[in-house]
Amino acid sequence: MANIREIAKRAGVSVSTVSRVLNGYPYVKEEKRKAVWDVVHELNYKKNINAVHLSKGKTNIIGVMLPTINHPYFSMIVEGIAEEALRYGYHLLFFQTNYDIHKELEALEMLRVKQIDGLIICSHTISLETLELYISDEPIVLCEDIQESHIFSVYIDHYQAFMLGMDYLIKKGHSKIGYCLGRPTSINSQKRKAAYKDALQNIHASIHANWMFHHCLHMGDGKRIVSTILSLAEKPTALLVTSDQVAAGIVLWGKTYGLHVPNDLAIVSFDNHPISEALHITTIELPLSLMGKKAFQMIYDYFSNNYTQPKNEKLPVRLIERASV
Repeated sequence: MANIREIAKRAGVSVSTVSRVLNGYPYVKEEKRKAVWDVVHELNYKKNINAVHLSKGKTNIIGVMLPTINHPYFSMIVEGIAEEALRYGYHLLFFQTNYDIHKELEALEMLRVKQIDGLIICSHTISLETLELYISDEPIVLCEDIQESHIFSVYIDHYQAFMLGMDYLIKKGHSKIGYCLGRPTSINSQKRKAAYKDALQNIHASIHANWMFHHCLHMGDGKRIVSTILSLAEKPTALLVTSDQVAAGIVLWGKTYGLHVPNDLAIVSFDNHPISEALHITTIELPLSLMGKKAFQMIYDYFSNNYTQPKNEKLPVRLIERASV
């Protein structure tokens, strides 16, 4: 395979001139530039991109680790990341892990060997202790609250957000409140559970295990939730649902099975996805696209401003009142 030394010899120029031409630098005489490109085309020369990355110390590729792309929560974060990546001329490499630790480690290993410049982690199974072993390689940004860690993070206070929803339902006269969560073992879900229990204890209300629904991720899960509620002897009067998609499923399947929102069941959901507006669902807006933008910006600033200390940023949430309570 041809290399730049052979190109320089055939074109009758120096190696440094060939390098300047190939990398688009100005101040090269036109006849020399033409001579170089003539030889490049003659030899069908292609740059060794790995060598270019090694010489520059950067790939202009940012990794994004997420369990699945097919979920509004993560797709909205990705939307923000992608917008900033396009703005600054970066490429994205997605690692869809389905919470498989081995796949998460593959992404971290690519970071370690500098095949990507940084890694944004939307959600993970791997321990923080393991993640911290990789922070000396390139920047990692987590989309969760890890203030005591030495890793960059941009996050939503899910305890505060869940408490906002609980307080709203309580002020509306509800004490028989259940919840719908996604992955019950995640850090965010643990914070939501804590807020749920604290809010009910504050009003001396009972906590019912059969009002707690887990693995609620998609609209289709609404059918399961509605069917279960209708089968209960004692039913909740309100649900706090961590996904607008799931809340929409509850509203729509509720109509089919005769469980009407809000007369039979009040609902407060999360995200402020367009479907919540279409179905008039009261929701707590989570600035997920902004989270993605901020996460990318942290990595960009790391290289631009040479950050040496971790940065953690909390994003605000707000409740949007509609007709489901």
